[in-house]
Amino acid sequence: MREDGGRTLKRILVAGFSTRHVALSAHRAGYEVFAVDHFCDADLRKNTISCMKFEELADLPVLIRKMCDTFDIDAIIPTSGAETLDNLPALILGTDPHTAGQFLNKDFVQNWFSSLNIPVPPLLEPGEFPAMLKPVSGSGGWRNMVVRSPDDIKAWKEAFPGEPFLLQKIVPGIPASVCCVAGCGRARALAVNRQILRDEGAYQFGFAGSLTPFDHPMQEKMISCAERAAAASGCLGILGIDFMVSDDEIYAIELNPRFVATLDTIEAATGINLVKIHLDTFHGILPESMPVPVQYAIRRILFADRACAVTDDLSFLSPGVADIPVLPALFEDGNAIISVYGTGQNAALAQEALDTTIMVVKQYIQ
Repeated sequence: MREDGGRTLKRILVAGFSTRHVALSAHRAGYEVFAVDHFCDADLRKNTISCMKFEELADLPVLIRKMCDTFDIDAIIPTSGAETLDNLPALILGTDPHTAGQFLNKDFVQNWFSSLNIPVPPLLEPGEFPAMLKPVSGSGGWRNMVVRSPDDIKAWKEAFPGEPFLLQKIVPGIPASVCCVAGCGRARALAVNRQILRDEGAYQFGFAGSLTPFDHPMQEKMISCAERAAAASGCLGILGIDFMVSDDEIYAIELNPRFVATLDTIEAATGINLVKIHLDTFHGILPESMPVPVQYAIRRILFADRACAVTDDLSFLSPGVADIPVLPALFEDGNAIISVYGTGQNAALAQEALDTTIMVVKQYIQ
């Protein structure tokens, strides 16, 4: 494996709230993979040498140290929830914690995009409605809310007491993202994706899947803005820029200084390995061009619409599913159950394959 600081990288620890997508990519790249993860699903356990589960993010640094001490880890790839951890006992292969922390602050991101002349949804003054309310910190969109009155804001404050927030104008369009790799003041776009949101319930703006590639008239403008932002960000390795895109406008929403949740559909659509590309960046190597998709790939996270259970091992459905529940698996209303995939030579065929697998999976949800 690749040399870093005179040491061969062989054992990689992937750490964060959700690591399965990155851990499996690292496994496919040929590394010995370990994980510290909130879920430790069956497929993550199968593809790692050891997987430690945590309940609260405060426990994450302790388990990282335990894993490094136990298994002589060579390097750590941080994912969601681990971006700002420092003083860890192994080489960190990611954006430095200070820079990552800046981009986890939506106030900073709003002003930073504006400084690059990249359009963002305008901020609104208190009393202007309707508005998109977003917590200043956090990711995944699950606490975002459309507010139409002071009472709506009051209800959000009661649900998340003491949490700073900002109010943006609601802009029309489709949620999209561009995955980039950045380093040494340069960046390369790797894929344009359509983001699939939950679209209903209290967490309607939460991430629920992706389609790669996303064919859109504004694709080239998204790529141009994303590469410019990624190159200027100071981030290192894989990152993502989220947009809202309409037929004639784009608005930058966030820059996520970590591995993207769209990794699965990007790798399935293009055949590239994002962990390999990520690690190449630490040697100053970036792809010369954006990879050309060979097929369309779609992922959908299935969420429980009631209290339910999965009592059968669904590993036999792989690679059509991921994030496979460990039995016995009980889910409350709103919990994520499993990820389901579809591929095809166009978006419609990929969707058809996805729908077929979803019908199969639902037979096993009781």
